[in-house]
Amino acid sequence: MTNKFLAIFVALLYISLNINAQELQLLDAKDAVCGATRMEMYLDSLENKSVGVVANQSSVMDNGTHLIDTLLSYDVNIVKIFTPEHGFRGTAEAGAFVNSGIDEKTGIPIVSLYGKNKKPTAEQLQDVDILLFDLQDVGCRFYTYISTMTYVMEAAAEQNIPVIVLDRPNPNGFYVDGPVLQPENRSFVGLHCVPIVYGLTIGEYATMVNGERWLCDSIQCALTVVPLGNYERNAIYRLPVKPSPNLPNWEAVYLYPSLCLFEGTDVGVGRGTKSPFQVYILPHINDTVNLTDYAHNYRKNEKKLNLSWIIDARKRLAEDEKFFNNYFIKIAGVSNLQQKIDSDMPEDEIRSSWRDGIDNYLKIREKYLIY
Repeated sequence: MTNKFLAIFVALLYISLNINAQELQLLDAKDAVCGATRMEMYLDSLENKSVGVVANQSSVMDNGTHLIDTLLSYDVNIVKIFTPEHGFRGTAEAGAFVNSGIDEKTGIPIVSLYGKNKKPTAEQLQDVDILLFDLQDVGCRFYTYISTMTYVMEAAAEQNIPVIVLDRPNPNGFYVDGPVLQPENRSFVGLHCVPIVYGLTIGEYATMVNGERWLCDSIQCALTVVPLGNYERNAIYRLPVKPSPNLPNWEAVYLYPSLCLFEGTDVGVGRGTKSPFQVYILPHINDTVNLTDYAHNYRKNEKKLNLSWIIDARKRLAEDEKFFNNYFIKIAGVSNLQQKIDSDMPEDEIRSSWRDGIDNYLKIREKYLIY
C-alpha cells in the first residue's frame, strides 16, 4: 500500500471511529461511578461535623444502598435531612405541598424545601456545619431540583456553610436546546437564563451558578463538586431509581423535555397512567399518541427538543381556545413561543429564533464542563 493510500485509509478510519464515538448510547447508571460512591473524596470533610444532607429516594450508592444509611454506617453525624419537591421518599405528586417531619427509620429530622419555604432558613441551618447535596437531576430547566440546589447554595453562602455536591449522570446531557429563559419569566420552574435542555450534570450546573454569580446579591458559596467517574456525556442513562413519581423509566426521562411543554396546555401527558410522559392525550377527540417507539429509535432521532408534537396537537385542536393555559409561559420561559405556535410559524423558523441565545449560553457553559 502506497503512502498516499495509507494516509487516506487512516483518515477514513479516524472519521469512522469518530462518528461511532459520537453515536448516542443507552447505558445503565451503574456504568458511571456516581459522586456519592466516591467516599474517599469527601468523607474526611464530614469528620467531626454536624452534617445536613439534601436527599430523596434517588440518593443511592452504586450498590443500591441509600446515602443516608451509608453515611450513618460510617458514624457521620447527620443532624438534618432536607428534601425537595416529591418528598424524601419521592412519592408526592408534582406541585404537592411536602410537610416536614421525622424519618421513621433513622429518627433524623426532615425539613421540607417544598412546603412553607423553598430556601433553607437561618434557623433551619443553625445546627449545620456542612451541607451535602445529592439529587438525581434530569437535565431540564423546569425540573425543580436545580432550583432547590440554587436556594440551598444561596442559604449556605449567607450562613458561611460549605456545600458539597455529589454529582450524578444527566440522562439528557447529550444535547442543548430550547429557548433561553427571559429574566421577567423567572420562577421556581426556571430560575436562570439557560435553555430548556442545558447539557450539564447537576455538579457542573452548580459550578456555573456559583461561577456566574447567579445567587442573590452575586454572593458565592464555598462549593465542592465530587465528580463522576467513567461518565459518558453522549449517553442516555437508565436510572436505578425513578427521580420523581411520573418519570418511571428511561423512555419517560428521554421524552420529558419535549412533553413537559404540554403541561402548559389542555393536553394530558399520561400522569396517573402506566405510561406517564410517554404519551400525550388530546382532549375532546379522545386520541392518545404513544411515543414509546419514538424513544426506542433514539439512535435515529435528532438530538433536539421535539416541537412537532405540540405544533401538531395545536393544529388538531385549533377550535379549542383553551389549548394554552397561564402556566405555559413559565414552562417555556419566554413570552412569544405560544404566539409563534398559534401563528403556525414553521418549526425551523421557531428554532432559528433560539440560535443566538443558545450560542451565547454555550460560551458560558464551556467554562464549567468537568467531563
